[in-house]
Amino acid sequence: MSYAQDTRVIHLVVPFPPGGATDITARALQEVLPRLLTQPVVIDNRAGAGGSIGMAEVARAAPDGLTFGVATLSTHGVNPAVYPKLPYDPLKDFVGVTEIVKAPGVLAVNPKVLPVKDFAELVRYLKANPGKVSYASPGNGTIGHMWGELFKSSTGTSMVHIPYRGAGPAINDVLAGQVAVYFDQVAASLPHIKSGKLKALAVSWPTRLDVLPDVPTYAQMGFAINNDPSWFGLVAPAGTPQALVDRMQQAVAQAVQEPAVRDRLAGQGLYPSGSTPQAFSAQIVREIKKMKDVAGYAKVRLE
Repeated sequence: MSYAQDTRVIHLVVPFPPGGATDITARALQEVLPRLLTQPVVIDNRAGAGGSIGMAEVARAAPDGLTFGVATLSTHGVNPAVYPKLPYDPLKDFVGVTEIVKAPGVLAVNPKVLPVKDFAELVRYLKANPGKVSYASPGNGTIGHMWGELFKSSTGTSMVHIPYRGAGPAINDVLAGQVAVYFDQVAASLPHIKSGKLKALAVSWPTRLDVLPDVPTYAQMGFAINNDPSWFGLVAPAGTPQALVDRMQQAVAQAVQEPAVRDRLAGQGLYPSGSTPQAFSAQIVREIKKMKDVAGYAKVRLE
């Protein structure tokens, strides 16, 4: 069959609700993939259970190149580490296609509540006051939660985790001074960092960010294990022919470099990737191991 004549619909399953960064990423791709693939592309939002419902649907789909899932560090890193029973196996049920984008993380504090000048001073303060400082995250088992626990583990410090139902409520309480420290993706915190209401102390990114040039990376502070950003990628059902996987990877890699797509992603604090299927599959294996180590240290287990 010629792809130019293929009118079958490709489904991108987004395991989170419309409007979030994962959904926006998928819809940015949807604007250009039909042209690159010469095939219609639709978005299917299948939200619930931390992304597990949507991922399970992808795992059950026919491996015919017509269904792909938008995987995240949550669905293919954190969930396998914190949920004893998942309706999918993140390795056996999927084949990695590509990392679409990376999303840098940030450690931020309310400077009125915790007037530390830099990362090193925060670590010294926490060691001198074990368990007296709280940190907020968007919820139990979220990336922010795991980043906070990884920080505690790597720095030998102690803080109390305060989980919220989403990034918005968490940031609001940090801004209000109810909680001193916050871990999450840069995009959610950036306006408040720019305004001075939050002070960024470290970012998880290979180099300093253009939008936060004065903020060091974790690696620059001697904590490279904390330096990995979050990400969104594409997976396909296990058994999908390699030719179809490669075709989608090549289309996505081209799509994320188009100016309109890059601009839309940049507005969400996302950086284009487009890695190979082999590199992305290996990345998922590493992330699962890392998050299992963090979950074991923090005794994070969710039902």
